Order: sequence, then structure tokens, then C-alpha cells
Amino acid sequence: MVSETVVDLSRWQFAATALYHFLFVPLTLGLSVLLAVMETVYVVTGREIYKRMTKFWLRLFMINFALGVATGLTMEVQFGMNWSYYSSFVGDTFGTLLAVEGLMAFFLESTFVGLMVFGWDRMSRGKHLVITYLVALASNFSALWILVANSFMQHPLGAEFNPVTMRMELASFHDLFFNPDAQAKFVHTVLAGYVTAAIFVCGISAFYLLRKRHTDIAQRSFRIAALFGVLGTAGVITLGDALGFIGGHAQPTKLAAMEALWEPEEAPMPFNISALPSQEEERNLLEWQMPAFLSILVTHSLDGTVPSAKELQEEAKGRIWNGIPAVQAMELLGKDPTNQEALTQFEQHKDDVGYGFLVQRYAPDGDLSRITEAEVELAAKDTIPEVWIIFWSFRVMVALG
Repeated sequence: MVSETVVDLSRWQFAATALYHFLFVPLTLGLSVLLAVMETVYVVTGREIYKRMTKFWLRLFMINFALGVATGLTMEVQFGMNWSYYSSFVGDTFGTLLAVEGLMAFFLESTFVGLMVFGWDRMSRGKHLVITYLVALASNFSALWILVANSFMQHPLGAEFNPVTMRMELASFHDLFFNPDAQAKFVHTVLAGYVTAAIFVCGISAFYLLRKRHTDIAQRSFRIAALFGVLGTAGVITLGDALGFIGGHAQPTKLAAMEALWEPEEAPMPFNISALPSQEEERNLLEWQMPAFLSILVTHSLDGTVPSAKELQEEAKGRIWNGIPAVQAMELLGKDPTNQEALTQFEQHKDDVGYGFLVQRYAPDGDLSRITEAEVELAAKDTIPEVWIIFWSFRVMVALG
């Protein structure tokens, strides 16, 4: 059994790397498109000021691009270093998406970045503009495959677990790619990148305007970025609602935590604008509600409901008991993959195998046959994440939007 301290440290290390990496990814997505817009104005009007603008922001784009690549490579290494069993377990599916991203998007982007930087005096205006658009397309195309991979982790479609090989094997690339969560998440995230880049350009432009330096570039950059950001923000809000609608139904425990919804509510369900959730008492110590708004947001109707944390815990108890025989069958198959009795047992309970794993940490000496009702109760509580973190981080995100 792996030490929980090692697992926690691995999580902290990977979280720090992912967080640092994702400072640069949205900027790359948005700046690449803004560069294409600025250069288009230059090609259409022929005014040198727009060429200077494009070259200025290209320098910042390249710095950002280099840092994004460096931190991204570090994160790739940590997939194997921190999560080697996971990488082996889902490698057929998750690894396929990372490989496609590298071959179809990142290599394309890297190739055309060089032409974009060094090709100003070696190509015509039109050809260089095409290169810039290809860089923007490749950057966003790269995000598509990564977000499909992320959505597979959130809502795994297109793969099936093989109890003989003990791996998730790709079953349908179509289902994997057209995962509803992936499509909504891609557009939402890309648009958020556009907003991030717009704020970045507006901020630097405002700095130069206040200092009365390079005002000709700063004013034009500010105008383009402001319009770009306003349009992007409208898209982020719209697609954020769609993503919440899809994700909420795919991950009901996350939704219950996001809304601090402990007890069942009748339709139309109220929305907690503010609350003070208590995980220990499984209730909100304080709450400020907006009537009927949760039903409208999550079900797009006044008569829709979503399950509460306590309902989900009760459901989890039954699924844990049903999942335990699947885990026991997997242990037997690990020793003898030809064990037909174990394979039959696994097939009967495989839908809840993940729930069976939840209770392993409470099993006496790892023996699932000795699990008690009290230990299943503890495992069921583990299905609900730390509510106050998710509740308030969601509201901070909405407020920033």
C-alpha cells in the first residue's frame, strides 16, 4: 500500500506544475489569435504601424511560448514519475490523445513559429499572414486534444476496462472525441484564453499610455484587445453555462459540492449565493439564497431537480457493496487471468468497481471480506469532495467572469 503522504506530496507537486503551466497556455491561445488579427490589419491597410505592433506582441508571445513548452514537458514527465500506475492503466486511451496532440498540433505549431519569427523579410505579406494563422490554428488545435484528454478523466467515454490486461482500452475514438464534456470544455477554455490575452494586452497597453510611451502602438493595441476581450467574455459566460449543465449531470457529487447542496430540495430549487458549509455537520451554518435559480441554471427548467450530497452518499453505499466483489475478482484475475469464475463475478459487478476501490483504505489489513457497515459509511462520505473549497472557488470564478 502506497503511503498517503507520498500521494499527497505527488498531488502537490503535480498541482504546482500544472498551475504554473496553465499561466502560459491561455496566453498562448489568445495571443496567437490576436497576432493574426493585428497582422491582418497590416496586410489589408499596408500601414507599418500594425507591422510594428505585431512584432512587439510577437516577442512577448515567444517568451510565453517558451515557458509554456518548458513547464509542459515537466508535466509530461510527472505523468510517468508521479502517476506511473495511472499512466499504465489509461495509456491506451489517454496516451493516444497526447500522441495525437504532439504529432498533429504541437509539431505543426513549433514548425510554423520559426517561420513566423524569422520569415518577415523572406516571404510576402500574404504568405507570412498565412503562417501566422497556421500558428494560431495549431495552438488552439493543441488545446483541443489536451481538453479531450482532460474530459476523458472527468467523464470517461470511448474506453472499456479489460480485466485480463488490467487496463482501460480504447473502444471508440468517435465517442472519445465527441464526448459532450470535451466539446463544451474546449470552446469554453479557448474563449477564456482569448479573454486572458485581451486583458494582458490591455494591461500592458494601459501601462504605456500612462507613461506616455509608444502611445501609437498602445492605443491601437488597446482598441483591438478590448473588442476581442468583450466578445470573448460573452462567449465564456454562454459556454460556461453549457459546460456547467453538461458537467453537473456527469459529475453529480461535484455539482452538489459546488452548490453546497446537502439536503434534498423540491423544485424549483433555490441557489446558494453565499453559504458557510460545514463538512463535519453536513449542513450550511449560514446561507443566502436566490429562489428557484438553481433549477433554472442546472436543469434549464423550473421543475427540474438535482441530487443532494446526502442522497448521493446513500446511493454510494449500495454501489460500494456491489463494487467490492468486482475488486475481489480483479485480485484473483491478477494472479490467474484465465480464472473464469472470477471473470464472471467481475462482469456481474463491473459497473461499480470504482466504488469498491473507495473502501480499500478502511479495510482491515486490506481484506475486503471483513468490511463493516461503518467502514462503508466512511467510504461513502469520501465520495463528496471538500465542499467549502469547491463552493467558494466556483463563486470566485463567476465573480471574476
